[in-house]
Amino acid sequence: MDSVETAQRCADSMFSKDKASQALGIVVEISGVGNASARMEVSDTMINGLGVCHGGYIFLLADSAFAFACNAYDRATFAAGATVEFVLAARLGDSLVAEARERYRGKRAGIYDVSVHNQDGRLVALFRGRSRATEAPVIGDGSDGQRRL
Repeated sequence: MDSVETAQRCADSMFSKDKASQALGIVVEISGVGNASARMEVSDTMINGLGVCHGGYIFLLADSAFAFACNAYDRATFAAGATVEFVLAARLGDSLVAEARERYRGKRAGIYDVSVHNQDGRLVALFRGRSRATEAPVIGDGSDGQRRL
């Protein structure tokens, strides 16, 4: 049975190994099965040559929220593709929140929409991710020595 408890356990397991999100100070919250949010502050190392947040960091934040949303079912799930539309520049010190919502989930494929807002609630970017699920568990302890990804 799919539950918020399972989704949270999957998120905890993933985050414990997610060095990229940890290094950027990203904080993840599970709001429901197939839904997740990721929060990040724009630091000086994220600023590009034009004085605004590099789009790659905004994409990364949205992609992280997407990953935690689509891995809520204890089946290792990966991005099959993603697009992003940048709406507003993010600036040094901005607090960005990416909210991912499951739009469709089939046997192996899914579609997730992610909106990224700043601390004023202004839309910064829209992201759509397509997922592909495997048979491998997210929470599994790996004790059988099998790699099924």
